[in-house]
Amino acid sequence: MNFDLSGKVALVTGGASGIGEACARGFHAAGAKVVIADLNPDAAGALADELGEGAAATKVDVADPGSCQAMVDFTIKTFGALDIAVNNAGISTELAPLPETRIEDWRKVISINLDGVFYCLKPEMAVMKAGASIVNIASVMGAIGRTGAAAYVASKHGVVGLTKVAALEGAENNIRVNAIGPGYIETPLLKQATLEALDTIAGLHPVGRLGKPDEIASAVLFLASPAASFITGAYYPVDGGYIAQ
Repeated sequence: MNFDLSGKVALVTGGASGIGEACARGFHAAGAKVVIADLNPDAAGALADELGEGAAATKVDVADPGSCQAMVDFTIKTFGALDIAVNNAGISTELAPLPETRIEDWRKVISINLDGVFYCLKPEMAVMKAGASIVNIASVMGAIGRTGAAAYVASKHGVVGLTKVAALEGAENNIRVNAIGPGYIETPLLKQATLEALDTIAGLHPVGRLGKPDEIASAVLFLASPAASFITGAYYPVDGGYIAQ
């Protein structure tokens, strides 16, 4: 399905690679102006240069509320509005049993994956007008648990809950807020795994393969578009059947 988002302004955190990059490319192809926000400003700038007119880049550290506010201010200053936001930036850590999870690892994951979504939502919702849409990138781990991943699972469950609250509060002003739960996706981070590990991970999905960033971006564009005008507060797994088992 093709979406015409001409005249819209989209903001994507973690927009320089993986799912975020696919979303930025998708919005630009659909006619939207797009701000690529990333902790790596060089990568964000290179993508904006590649996309050309209607694309801009800015550095953001989503664990810093002031940086998130500056990101939204940059978007408004550059393109005059904010119609679509994709809060995608996130990290994971090495697996460890809960009693062995380091406090600093817990705090780092929560600060980026959960606090970071809140720090983005706060200024985004403050400037958005009727018809705007926000998509938070959670995970399949926002619906289930996994041993050894206490911080990550907790953070993604939190994103789903935060999405529901934001949707209820945004409804009065016709600002829609939804979340997507990707399964394991072929991103640069995952590509660091061995081929044997990738085969094992792929086998966890009933469809027998990993997902592709474009497949997540397609769902994001749908939720951000007028085609999803009656959808808010929802959590959509895009996971090759992972949590259906």
